[in-house]
Amino acid sequence: MTKSNKTPPLLTVRDIARLDNVSEKTVRRAIASGDLEAIRIGPGKRLLRIHPEAHAAYRRAHRSWA
Repeated sequence: MTKSNKTPPLLTVRDIARLDNVSEKTVRRAIASGDLEAIRIGPGKRLLRIHPEAHAAYRRAHRSWA
């Protein structure tokens, strides 16, 4: 029996914007301010990705609009 290490896929800025019904610019501001944790990947570390747990923590901290 093998144990599967299924990790949820990382979310893009666009994914978060759609989930939260806000603009991508708003998501990028939350990342820039340190409110939403993101990682940079890809060539030149230009692509932003957000772990679903980081998004959940952000939403818990900002319940007034979520």
